[in-house]
Parts: sequence; C-alpha cells; structure tokens
Amino acid sequence: MSESLEAIQRRLATLEAENQTLTDRLETVETENQTLTSRVQTLEEELATTQTKLEETNTRLEDCQEHQTKTAALAEATRKRTGSNKARIEELQARELEKGAHLPAADVDTTAIDVAGGRLERFTKDDGRTYVRLPDHDDPLERGGSPTLTHGDLLPIQQLARMDDDMLRSTTNALPTRLAAKLWKARVDSSVGDDPWERGCKGIKAYVKASDLKHWIRRQEPGTSETYAKKLVSRTIDAILELSKHRLAVRKRNERKNGLAYTERRVILPREAEIPGEPPRTLDTPETADVLG
Repeated sequence: MSESLEAIQRRLATLEAENQTLTDRLETVETENQTLTSRVQTLEEELATTQTKLEETNTRLEDCQEHQTKTAALAEATRKRTGSNKARIEELQARELEKGAHLPAADVDTTAIDVAGGRLERFTKDDGRTYVRLPDHDDPLERGGSPTLTHGDLLPIQQLARMDDDMLRSTTNALPTRLAAKLWKARVDSSVGDDPWERGCKGIKAYVKASDLKHWIRRQEPGTSETYAKKLVSRTIDAILELSKHRLAVRKRNERKNGLAYTERRVILPREAEIPGEPPRTLDTPETADVLG
C-alpha cells in the first residue's frame, strides 16, 4: 500500500513537472505570438507606406511620360521651324551669291545651298578670311578686302526687304510689317518701280510724306478704303521704325497747299544713320529746318 502511494506521488510529481513545462512553453508561445503579431502589424504598416509611395511614383511616372510627350512634340516642332528657317536663309544666300555677293565660308552650308551651276569656289580676301562665291564673280560693291555683309549683319527691315512676296507672307502675317518691308525695298531697289521716297538734303538722305505713303499703300493694297489706309500709315510707320532699329525717324514739317497751312508727318532717313551696306554720309546742300515731332 505504501509503495502504491509512493508511486502515485512520483507520478503526481512527474505530472506537475510536465504541467510546469507546458505552462512555460505556453508562455513562450504566447510571447512569440505577441512578437509575431507586432511584426505583422509593422509589416502591414510598411506595406501601406510602400503602396502609398508606389502610387506616388506611378503618378510621377505618368507626369514624366506626359511631360516627355510634350517635350518630344515641342522638339519636333522646333526642328521643323529650324529646318524652315535654315531653308529660308539658304535661299536668301543663294540669291545673294547669284547676284555676285561674297559670303563668309563659315556662314554658308555649301553642301545644302542650291545655286546656279551648282558650284561655289572658296577664296581668301585681304582680311585673311575665307569666303565663297560663284566662280569668277567679283564683288559687285567692289569692297575688296572688306567683309561682305551676311544675312545676320543686316537690319530686320533689310532682311525682310530681300524676300519675295511669297516668302514675306509666309514669314509674317502682319500687313503693316509687309508694307514696311516693301516701302524699304522701294527705296533701295529701282526695279520695284512704285517708289514714294524723295531725295532729301542737308542731313536727310531720303524721306516720304505720310500723305504720299497713304496713296502708295492704296496702290499696294487695291480696295483699301481711305480711312483704313490712314490707319495703315501709322502702323506701317511704327513697323518701319522698329524694324530699322530706329535708324529712321519721324519729323513734322509745316506745309502750305492752296493757301492753307498744315503740318505733314515725314518718315526720314537721316544721312548719319548707320545702315549696313550703304555708303557713309556725304555733304549735301542745306534744307529748311524740320520741326522735330
């Protein structure tokens, strides 16, 4: 009987030890579970943050792709405009070369320019620079070693005046600008025919009266009313002043017609004005002083 009791006590001690072991193990598992739960929460928070960043990145990527598309379109448009401008410059250079001009070789793309005969020759002037010209074409202005003016050396009004009507119309939609270019061309190109400019004297090389300009505009633009022509006179004067970089000026002069006195605006080209390619100032006979306007 006593042995059975001892066996029971040993068995009970064993069971208590096992229970304690299981209890300790349970506590360990619960601790590990809490750790895992915390880790899962941390991972979920990191996942949420990552998803937010991913959405932001996708949004930025879409913005970048849209910007890239716009940039590519702008680059293509710029390439086309640059190509058109280059073609215009080459056409102007070809015309000048065919007239006998000498152009600095560095400014001419000899592989692209189309000239009569299809051939250009290089030569060196007294200034040591290399130029191109059509074979055996002397400089029509007989400038010898002086540099020949390039398109970029000219005033904007001179550049426009060198264009034909089609090129001028494709370059600008503004009628006053086109009229200003034609007005300048009428002064420097005798082949134009309809020239409203008059020779000046004293300190004026040439001038055109506003009243004559109005009639000239109506001849250039048939069907233009007198009222609209008056408006075009002012706008054309503004355009030619701006495009000549104010080498020209406007003055007022007292006039008399049919016994009536009035003030007439004039667009004048002062003789001291520095116009690329035009001869320097020379002395002239005196003129009655103008009234500065």
